[in-house]
Amino acid sequence: QLQLVESGGGSVQAGESLTLSCTASGFVFADWPMGWFRQAPGKEREELACVGASPPTSTYVFPSVKGRFTISRDNTKNIVYLQMRSLVPEDTAIYYCAAVDYYNHADGVCDGSYWGQGTQVTVSS
Repeated sequence: QLQLVESGGGSVQAGESLTLSCTASGFVFADWPMGWFRQAPGKEREELACVGASPPTSTYVFPSVKGRFTISRDNTKNIVYLQMRSLVPEDTAIYYCAAVDYYNHADGVCDGSYWGQGTQVTVSS
């Protein structure tokens, strides 16, 4: 049974950094592109970053967070990370990781199909 469990969320001050982790199980993690997404109250889900499956693993960070967020994966541990820096209150949201069934680095497409339960990130000013 495919399972994705996010961790690392919490409450931080503006300007601080936070790293989220997503631990995967129940499927061949190395075969799947992975992505991070978020959803703020009253807003649609937003794509943040995607990382390819096979080495060399390409990454794509969406423009809204480019330069502040970095995605990476460790296939030996079945974990995908999201490093976030210079956080602002607008980054407050529930953050989800997903196994991605379609990832196109050139076109910036990252479509998640299997989702974790999410982890809350709250940034205060």
